[in-house]
Amino acid sequence: MNSVIKGASYVLVHTPDMVLYNGTTQTTEKIVNPESDYLKEVPNHLRTYEEALTYWPNQTYIGNAHPEELAAVEFPWFDKKKEDAKRYGKYGEIMPQEEFLLLVQACDMFEVVRLDKEFVAEHKEAFAANPVISQDIVEKIHEGAELSEIEKFVTEEHAEGLYHDGKLVGCVKRAHDIDVNLSSHVMHENLMSKASSVLALLHAVKNAGISKEDVDYVVDCAEEACGDMNQRGGGNFAKAAAEIAGLVNATGSDARGFCAAPTHAVIEAAALVKSGAYKTVVVTSGGCTAKLGMNGKDHLKKGLPILEDCLGGFAVVITENDGVSPEINLNILGRHCVGTGSAPQAVIGSLVSEPLERVGMKITDIDKYSPEMQNPDITKPAGAGDVPMANYKMIAALAVKRGDIDRKELASFTEKHGLTGWAPTQGHIPSGVPYIGFACDDILADKIKNAMIIGKGSLFLGRMTNLFDGVSFVIQKNEGATEETAGVSEEEVKGLIAKAMKEFAATLMAE
Repeated sequence: MNSVIKGASYVLVHTPDMVLYNGTTQTTEKIVNPESDYLKEVPNHLRTYEEALTYWPNQTYIGNAHPEELAAVEFPWFDKKKEDAKRYGKYGEIMPQEEFLLLVQACDMFEVVRLDKEFVAEHKEAFAANPVISQDIVEKIHEGAELSEIEKFVTEEHAEGLYHDGKLVGCVKRAHDIDVNLSSHVMHENLMSKASSVLALLHAVKNAGISKEDVDYVVDCAEEACGDMNQRGGGNFAKAAAEIAGLVNATGSDARGFCAAPTHAVIEAAALVKSGAYKTVVVTSGGCTAKLGMNGKDHLKKGLPILEDCLGGFAVVITENDGVSPEINLNILGRHCVGTGSAPQAVIGSLVSEPLERVGMKITDIDKYSPEMQNPDITKPAGAGDVPMANYKMIAALAVKRGDIDRKELASFTEKHGLTGWAPTQGHIPSGVPYIGFACDDILADKIKNAMIIGKGSLFLGRMTNLFDGVSFVIQKNEGATEETAGVSEEEVKGLIAKAMKEFAATLMAE
C-alpha cells in the first residue's frame, strides 16, 4: 500500500537584522561598495514584526488563509494588511527574531553562540511560553555573557555578530582557527538553518498527532551543507535537528538537490515507508540566511519594503497507510533525466505529461498543480514575473498540444488547476512543497481528489554541470477510504461472510 501524509508544518522566522548583516546581496554590497546609498537605505525599509505578521502571503504560508483567499485579495499585497492575523496558524507560526536567537542558542552543541545576559533575561520567558518548545529545550539556553565579551569576539576573533533592533546582542564564534568550513560565517548559516528546521519539526509532530518517539527517520533537504575541511558537505542536519527536537528514536540523513531537494526527499521518504524500512519518516528543512533581502535593490527602487525578511521552514510527516490520510502515489513520478534537455517545454513535459501518460491520465485529471510557488509580490518587482503563472501557462500549453483541452480553455485552465504563489523566495522552500498541507486538507474535505507537487532545481549554480533538475509526485485521496465509501469495507465483508456461514449452518441443522 502507498504511504500517506500524516501532517505538515510551515514556519517563518522574522529576521530583519539578518537581512542587513547576513543576506548575500547586502554583504556583497558591503565589500564592493561599502558607502552605497542602498546600504544606507536598507534599515529604513525593514518591516516590523507586526508588519510581517499581518502580511497576507505570510499568513497564508502558516495556514491562517487558504491560497484561494489570497487570490481574492487585490494585488499587490505588500500594502495590504490581514486584519485578523495571528502568530500561530494551522500549520505553524511566525516566530519573532528575539525568540529565535534563543532557539539558535539552544541548538548550539559546541558553545559557539554567545548571547548578552540582559537579552536572555528579557526574552527567555516569552520563548518558554511557546507551546511547542519543551522544557528540555529551554534548559539548553545559557544564562548569557557580558556584552563586552561578545564585542571582543566580534572585533578581535572574527565572530559573526547577532543583532536585534540594530544592536549587538550576541555572536556566533568560529569553530576552527583556519578551517573555512567552520568559520563563523558558515557556522552562523548552518545554525540558522538547523534552528528553523527544529521549529518546523516540533510543529509537524504536533500537527500529525504523533509522539516524538514514533519518528524512525528524518530527511533534511535544506540548501546548506555542514562538514569540515575533510568532507565539507558531508554532515547531517537531519540527525542534528532531530536531537534538539527530541526525536529520540530517529536516525536520518540529508538530501541535497538545490530547489528540487524537498520533492526528491518526499519521494525518498515515501519509498522508505512503503518498502517497510521505516514506519514514520519526516522530511524537514530550515531556512537560508543568504537569500534574505536577495531582491532588495529592486524592491527599494520601487519604494517597497524589504519583503524577503523571513527565514522559511517546513516539515512533512509520512507514515504507513492508515486508510484515511492522503496517499503519495509512487506509480506517478515525473523526473527530469540527464537526456531531457533544458528547453522549458521539455522540462514540463518530463515532469507533468510523461508520468501521467504512463498511467493513462490526462493533464486535466490532476485537480491542482503546485510547481514553484514563489510570492509574485517579491518576484514581479525584481523582473522575474509571476513564476507560478508562468509554469501554469506552460502546463496549459502542453495540455492543448496533447488535446486534453481546447485552445480557448487556456485561461480557464490556470484558474481551475493553478494556485496563487505565496511562499518566500528561500530557494528550496517554494518549490512545490508549500501546497502539501493545503492539498491534504482539500483532499480530506473532498474539495479536490488529487494534486501534483513539482520540484525544479538549478544544478548549474554549483558549477559542476549545466543541467536543470526536477521531479514530481501525486498526492491523492486514500484508496482505502474510497473503497470503504464506495462499496463495502473489509470488516463488513468479514461480517457478511460470518453471517452467511451461520445461516448456512442453520440450514444444514434444519435438514
